[in-house]
Amino acid sequence: MHLAKKETELHIKACNDHLAHHVEEFLAEKHVYGVNVMGAPGVGKTTVLENIIRNLSCVTYVVEGDIESDIDTRRLQQQNIRAVQINTFGACHLDAPLMHEAMHKMEFPEPGLLFIENVGNLVCPAEFSIGEKMKMLIVSVTDGSDKPYKYPLAFEKAGVILLNKIDLLPHVEFDEKFFMDGVRHLNKKAPVFKVCGRTGEGFKEVAEFLCAAKQSV
Repeated sequence: MHLAKKETELHIKACNDHLAHHVEEFLAEKHVYGVNVMGAPGVGKTTVLENIIRNLSCVTYVVEGDIESDIDTRRLQQQNIRAVQINTFGACHLDAPLMHEAMHKMEFPEPGLLFIENVGNLVCPAEFSIGEKMKMLIVSVTDGSDKPYKYPLAFEKAGVILLNKIDLLPHVEFDEKFFMDGVRHLNKKAPVFKVCGRTGEGFKEVAEFLCAAKQSV
């Protein structure tokens, strides 16, 4: 029984990876660089995206992934940001089949950056490729400094890490050295940017990093 379950899981991941490759190829043809945005609920993913987009000169697109609702999509559309919604209706992450379907319904009239805001979760989104070029992990000082130790895969796979809500550092117990030691044990290369969604601090540097990453492919 255990073997059958394992084989089923491997089959699901193989099918997912196959479609993820198609999504990646499709975006490459459109000259669109996909960023899989991961983070726990309440970490400030949508606010972070708003701040990054304000600092970008290139065209941007957004896919909002949620279990239910389109609150964040409407919020972005009101700012004239090209955004579409994917609802998983119970699933804890976006997968390649959902992205594959969404991509063929979206229009990409110009090259640019596509941000895919995954469902709020630090576990499953790190396990599944959805056709992105990079995973961007957002954590917050209010989450606690132990997150790299508790959710290692998300940190291992991140191409860039944003530490959000740094304006709250004087008001919470957050051991930055402990946090960074955990990050660097898992991931030696990913840059870590300290940002504040409320004030906009740090996002100019994030935007510059993403633009450089896009131009390098």
